[in-house]
Amino acid sequence: MEGLENMEPNKDCMYCMQDERRDSLMIKISDLEVSTVFLFKEQTYAGRCNIVYKDHVKELFHLEENELLAFLKDIKRVSHALDQAFRPDKLNYGAYADKLHHLHMHIVPKYENQPSWGSTFEMNPGKTYLTPEEYTDRIEKIKAYL
Repeated sequence: MEGLENMEPNKDCMYCMQDERRDSLMIKISDLEVSTVFLFKEQTYAGRCNIVYKDHVKELFHLEENELLAFLKDIKRVSHALDQAFRPDKLNYGAYADKLHHLHMHIVPKYENQPSWGSTFEMNPGKTYLTPEEYTDRIEKIKAYL
């Protein structure tokens, strides 16, 4: 399949290198079947997570059908956990990666009368950061439903 050569780790990719660029933005919650789920440190949208595919893949169509299905199942699993843990009014999904070519999906709980309701979520509003204890609490809430 076209693009499979992209599955090799990329030294310029924060997800492949698992380095401070990634860790400054998010906290690992758990490994899933074919991906890893992270809690975004910026929590304007309470419970916002990022699901990162295990290999360096640029596009969904680069995945074999069984890999795509497994990734979608991981997304479904995290979405359900966020819905149970935080009871948002709606979950938004975003796969933005113009400059970072590693397949990932943002899952953003949205709440009526709160930031960006009725429009696209902001990528990094920089408004809401938590204490270490609050991050731990949010992660434990999510893990309880994973």
